[in-house]
Amino acid sequence: MGQLPLEKYASNIKLNEPFKPHRSEISDREILVDDILFILRNEKAGTQDIEIPEDYKAKRRLIRALLNIRQPLPLNKEMMMKLDTLLQMELEDKVTIETEQLETISEQYPDTSLSQADKMSVFQGDIAVLRADAIINAANAQLLGCMQPLHDCVDNAVHSAAGPQLRDDCAEIIHIQKGEEQTGDAKITRGYNLPSRYVIHTVGPVVPKGDGLTEQHQQDLASSYTACLELASQFDDIKTLVFPSISTGEFGFPAGQAAEIAVGTVNEWLENNAHHFEKIIFNVFSESDKAVYIKVFNP
Repeated sequence: MGQLPLEKYASNIKLNEPFKPHRSEISDREILVDDILFILRNEKAGTQDIEIPEDYKAKRRLIRALLNIRQPLPLNKEMMMKLDTLLQMELEDKVTIETEQLETISEQYPDTSLSQADKMSVFQGDIAVLRADAIINAANAQLLGCMQPLHDCVDNAVHSAAGPQLRDDCAEIIHIQKGEEQTGDAKITRGYNLPSRYVIHTVGPVVPKGDGLTEQHQQDLASSYTACLELASQFDDIKTLVFPSISTGEFGFPAGQAAEIAVGTVNEWLENNAHHFEKIIFNVFSESDKAVYIKVFNP
């Protein structure tokens, strides 16, 4: 089965309708968390007997874990209103970062040889706090998000902050496509309770442990970056775009080579294509991850 073009799924997931969360009249977080847990725990067999912890933070972590393992299902309207309320309150608590505030690579490293350095930045931290037009999610072939409870990958963080509507949209795309997402392609959904309007999902290559990096792996990774840029360029309201380190971590792609491909592919695409992008941000988590990118920016 071929990959699904944008026009075949956009209307099914209401892509062009701005997300407007329905807020509950309840503003007490303890009550919201208790009510959401009651509905979630009783939603299906196998979770009713889960013991509810006493303190708020543990209860909130349990909600995240239950949502992580939740299959795409019709959404309980009461739960979604309360969950959207909770996620919006948490979003309001976050110190979100405006992409306009980020220095460009050309400002940080004036001697860089990258031709498009004035359109690139690097940000260390949680991708879910960046207020960009679109963020990239390093997805799996099912597009359904990481189902390992409380896992610290980008896929889990993005789905957890957005809410279960994101998983439902991805399930709808896969249903229409009638097959898993191919490596190196990309799909777009709304961002729901994220500070970004859109999420672009791409599946990078997996480098099995003990196997060497092949030319195909490198081509597939470059294809993921290119597919995201080409898809985002179809939207006039996407001017800022955030890339995590696709395929590193659980997918096993060596960080150094991944950074070289990421920066090189983005630089070449910006150089050779008409576009309206104002800033492309490379998102990293740790100091060591950032150092890898700095080496590419300023060898």
